[in-house]
Formats: sequence, structure tokens, C-alpha cells
Amino acid sequence: MANASKIGQKKQINPPQHQSTQPGRESQMDPPPQYEQPGAHGSNKLAGKVALITGGDSGIGRAVAVAFAREGASVVIVYKNEHEDAKATQQAVEHHGRRALLIAGDIGDENFCKSVIERTVSQFGRIDILVNNAAEQHVEQKLEDITTEHLMSTFQTNILAMFHLTKAAMPYLKKVVGNIINTTSVTAYRGAPQLLDYSSTKGAIVAFTRSLSGMLAKDKIRVNAVAPGPIWTPLIPATFPAEKVASFGGDVPLERPGQPWEVATCYVFLASSDGNYITGQVLHPNGGEIING
Repeated sequence: MANASKIGQKKQINPPQHQSTQPGRESQMDPPPQYEQPGAHGSNKLAGKVALITGGDSGIGRAVAVAFAREGASVVIVYKNEHEDAKATQQAVEHHGRRALLIAGDIGDENFCKSVIERTVSQFGRIDILVNNAAEQHVEQKLEDITTEHLMSTFQTNILAMFHLTKAAMPYLKKVVGNIINTTSVTAYRGAPQLLDYSSTKGAIVAFTRSLSGMLAKDKIRVNAVAPGPIWTPLIPATFPAEKVASFGGDVPLERPGQPWEVATCYVFLASSDGNYITGQVLHPNGGEIING
């Protein structure tokens, strides 16, 4: 009966807060997400590599950018319009002695995706790692309330952009035996009634990852994904009402939201030689939720 007192109540984990626009701003979160792993030291696992990270300005993307830089990689940070957050990420990368190129724009635009790859190769001469991470989500209680505008926007950002960026990067990834890591979600496996279109795109990303890994195996390009559970990122206060944000993450076995750096370690593993024999797989940093995926 130890859990009886919890029935009908939700423990407050973070202060109630809400941001009115997407994408959210990390600089406005209380407390700020932890993007740097405490006490971590790099071991040059990605020395000399160039990584392109969409949604790299904040949240999981920022944590991945910093973790990659700590391991010796230069990074290209692609983001929509969160300039303050992007500059903070750039400074964190440069703190580790690596270069960070900022590129702002809408990855839902195929021409922009092509230009991102062209600028990356122009600046660095190569691209080794493509991290398809950017996403948007919109809460709706009923299917009838999902507008065509939001539906198209969610699919353009979350899955179609992965096709565009990967296609444009392919000639360069083949030259270096590249690596692709896609961000899916726990919602791809268990669903999320209030995030129907978002969950649908995340399921598509799982299929995209598995299918693309088979297609590119002959080129020795590994393709994997990470399916985070409840992670404390700007997308949370930008999506949910303040009272839900306050208890966010409390319903998983570890009874707390994960921090971005706790997810970034999965990307380092998959991007480095530690993951050389892994392709077509999904890692699940989700606080203990069993989803059998």
C-alpha cells in the first residue's frame, strides 16, 4: 500500500512553467537543463570528425554537440531561430577547443537542407556524422482538432527533413564511411493520445532507420536511432500546460525526467568506434519504461 497515497496526485519535480511558442527557449527554463555530463573527460573518440546536428541549439541537440566536441569533433549546429540558445551552444563547443558553425533556417524546406550540406562541406571539407534530431509537437485532444497546417508542419520537420538532409549528405558520407543517428521517441512504441501526429512521425523514423540501415550496409554506413523518454528540454514547456510541466517525468520507474546529457552519451556511443557492429538499432534512454522495441 506504499503507493496508495500517490493515487490521484502528481509530485512536483520542477516549477510550473509554460512557453507560448515553439520551438522553446532553453534560456527561459527553470531550472536550466543539464547538457554537460558532470566530471566527464573526453578520450578523442571522434577526433577529426565533422558532425551536423539539427536542433543543435538546445536540449538533446546541445548536449550531443557538446559531448561530440569533448570527444574531438567539430560540429555544425542547425536550428530554426533560437539565436541566443545557439550562441550559447557554440560557446560551449568552443570551450572544448572545437569549431562550431551555426546555420539558421527551416529544415522543412528541401532547398535549405541542401544548402546546409553545401555550407558544411564548404567550411569543413567533409561530413562524417549526421544527427537528425530536430522536432516539433503540438498537443491536441481529438483527431478532429489536428489542423492540416500542424499536420504538414510536424511531418515536414520531424521526418521529411530527414529524407532531404540524408539524401543531400549521402555523396559525402559515402566518401568517409559515415554515420547517421536519428532521434525517435518512446511515443513511437507506446503511443501518446494527445500527440497523435508527433507519435506517428516518430514511428516513421523507426521504420526509416531500419530500412535505411539495410540500404546503406553495402556502403558501410551505419544508421541507428535513439528513442528518449521524458527528457527536460525546451520542447516540454513549449508544448504542455504549466501544471503538467511541473510533474513531467515523474511517472517513469526512475521518477524523474532525464537530463539531456544522459541521452547524449547514447549518441557518442553510436557515433564512435564503440558502436562499430551496431546498425539498424534503437537505444532507449527512457528512465526504465519497458517498451520492447
